[in-house]
Amino acid sequence: MRKFFCLFSVAIFAAFSLSGCGVLVGAGAAAGTASMEERGLSAAVSDKFIQATINSHWLEIDPDIFLDVSSQVHEGRVLLSGNVAKPQHRVDAVRVAWQVEGVREVINQIEIRDRSGLIDFARDGWVTTQLTVKLTVDSQVKAINYSIDTVNGHVFIMGIAQDQKELDRVLDHARDVSYVRRVTSHAVLKNDPARRTKVNVPQDKAKPAS
Repeated sequence: MRKFFCLFSVAIFAAFSLSGCGVLVGAGAAAGTASMEERGLSAAVSDKFIQATINSHWLEIDPDIFLDVSSQVHEGRVLLSGNVAKPQHRVDAVRVAWQVEGVREVINQIEIRDRSGLIDFARDGWVTTQLTVKLTVDSQVKAINYSIDTVNGHVFIMGIAQDQKELDRVLDHARDVSYVRRVTSHAVLKNDPARRTKVNVPQDKAKPAS
């Protein structure tokens, strides 16, 4: 019953977020904060649309993928994380992400195992919240440039760091949160040339990261 209710709710949300009105509302809400991000308003809105499109396609092909996999998008770079019961779900999640216009890189951190329960899910949410708070109150970290996801105590960090010193502070904060067992960073430095390099990987040759 809980899974049915969740699917029903997210289906309504996904449908609305991809409608013309939903996109406009989302763009308006993002304008206030996106202007302060390194990626800028245009990139931020584009990333939100890419994420909504990926989620919508996952929901269409298999609701389990939508529920078990999460995505983060920064400047067209897509980070996928989560736990799936079937190897095919991992393949499909990556394939769908590459098909969305505007995607220039897909980082696959999806694990093929299903050991995540309600308690683990709640704990992961707590970890993400705690780390977000730590970054927000740290005056030496521009927290708005980072996205955080936690899966079974494994923290994934994506975003744009002002410099290596700031990124090191972010990683230290992550390791200092209770219940965190591993931290993986996919953040890039502000002056990294890769931010302006388009990564083209043909769909039939794209291989999931191990």
